[in-house]
Parts: sequence; structure tokens; C-alpha cells
Amino acid sequence: MQALRVHEGGELRYETAPDPEPGPGEVVVELRTAALNRRDLLVVRGVYPFPLPIVPGSDGAGVRRDTGEEVLIYPALDWGDREAAFGPDFQILGGPRDGTYAELVAVPEANVFPKPARLSWEEAAALPLAGLTAYRALFSRGRLVTGETVLVLGAGSGVSTFAVQLAAQAGARVLVTSSSDEKIERSRALGAVAGVNYGSADWVAWAKEQGGVDLVIDSVGSTWPQSLECLRPGGRVVVFGATGGTEVELAVRPFYFGQWSLLGTMMGSPADFAGLLQALEHGSWRPVVDGMRPLADAAAALEELEAGAHFGKLVLSCS
Repeated sequence: MQALRVHEGGELRYETAPDPEPGPGEVVVELRTAALNRRDLLVVRGVYPFPLPIVPGSDGAGVRRDTGEEVLIYPALDWGDREAAFGPDFQILGGPRDGTYAELVAVPEANVFPKPARLSWEEAAALPLAGLTAYRALFSRGRLVTGETVLVLGAGSGVSTFAVQLAAQAGARVLVTSSSDEKIERSRALGAVAGVNYGSADWVAWAKEQGGVDLVIDSVGSTWPQSLECLRPGGRVVVFGATGGTEVELAVRPFYFGQWSLLGTMMGSPADFAGLLQALEHGSWRPVVDGMRPLADAAAALEELEAGAHFGKLVLSCS
């Protein structure tokens, strides 16, 4: 098969690689599309010390080789028995196990689901990891209910485009932040009622002027103190990333005076994935795809992902 593989020093090569050999209980999927995630950049940079060479990529959709079924891949491996958190054997497809930047991938049979009929191949590949992360952050961890106000930081990312649509479908009032007025306007088209450009305004003061929020979805990390300031009493901040930094200082007294909750989340369980697919079935929203490149151009697509000018998901055509 042809695949994009990461070699020593972060070198990316589009090359011929051995076809995957499925183990017991596994199937081979002939991939039609794969989507990019920021995790893939960390794999390329060696932040995760996986054995090399490795095929990155967690998201994929294609045809199951043994049955001919059109399928979507659930990218969490060995979640475990607890809904509260994954177990000790948990992995994500695309490191250390070879992922979806390839023509073929082998995965456990339990990780393939029927491709949603109303989604195109590129939309299907865009759904799993980012959609799953948004769903668990909002509902399983964030406990969002109808009528609450949610603030989504960083409008335009893959997860944020899902979070806006899922929260709006659930009857929440959705606010966003961005450094781009265009991304704010595009988020309004997805269901956000308002947004603020944090490059030209104090987004915390703006959120307070909106009446405060019940839930903040924070992928930045370094913004924890500001996110907490936006909360109404009893509000929650759910965190799933650290794009802005990995260390913060928090004032203790305002935290317990406000009776706030600071919650971590990552990916999602099989039950979360089933909930995401049910939300898709009962809604009219679609994954937002910014563009698609051939698999051979995956290195350029990763550069585009790192630049951050896109809105929604970037996708590769694998066949």
C-alpha cells in the first residue's frame, strides 16, 4: 500500500509500506478518506515517543475489505470498562499503532461503524475524533442542558465547529471567541448567537456583559483563569487541550466561592460515540470540511493545519 510515514527526525515520506495484517477479531478497511487532527502534528514532532516509522492519522472512512460495507472508524482503542475515564490499555489510532494516512488500515472489528448515509466520504472522515471530543466535552463531562449558555474558545477549529453545532442542537445559547471576525461570522452560521475577537477586545469582560456562562469549552489550557472568570456561580470549565501552554496559576478562593468545576476530558467512550452518531441522526448539521488534498500531499496538509487559517476539518483522499 501507499502511506505517509513519519521517520526519524520528523521526516515525512509518502512511500510504499507493508499492507497491514489483521490480528484476531480485526478487519482491514480500504480507506477512501482520512482527516487531520492536531494530535498528528505531535506524532510528527516526536512529542509522543512512538516507535518509528509510523503511519499517523486517527480519523478514517472507507470500505471494509471482507464484507464490502461502507464504514466509519471509531479511533479510540481499548477504552476500558469505566465511562468516567479510559483504562490503562487505552490507545488512539495513529500512534503507537499505524493509523489512517494510508490506503489500508487494520482495526478491531468493534471499531468500525456503518458510514452515516447522508454524509459524503470527506464529511464521514471528519467526524470521529473531533466530533467525539466535542460530544463528550459538552454532555458527558460538561453536563450541558437546554437553556444554558456555553462559551466555545477558538472558533474555527475542528472540535469547535462540532461543539457549536451540537450545543445549538441541544438548545443551548452558544458564544464563541476567535482572533478572526470571519471565523466568528461563520460560527454564527453554525448556530452561535454572538462572538468576540479576543485580539481587539477583552473577551472575559465581554462574556460577563453577556450575563456570564454556564459552561466553557477550553482547548487552550493557558486560559483556565480567564475561563473560570467567565462562569456564573456553579459553572463548569471543560478542558481538552493545551495549545496555548501547559502551566497556569489559579486563585483558590474565587474558585471555591464560585463553586466552579474544572474538568478534564479526552476523546470519548464507545457510549459517547454512539451518542454522537445519534445526535447526527436526529439533526441536520454536518461536519465542516475546509478542504481535501490527495494522500500524497499529506505533508502540505499538515503545514496548513499548523498554520491554523482553516475553518473546520482538513481531509485527505486516500484512493
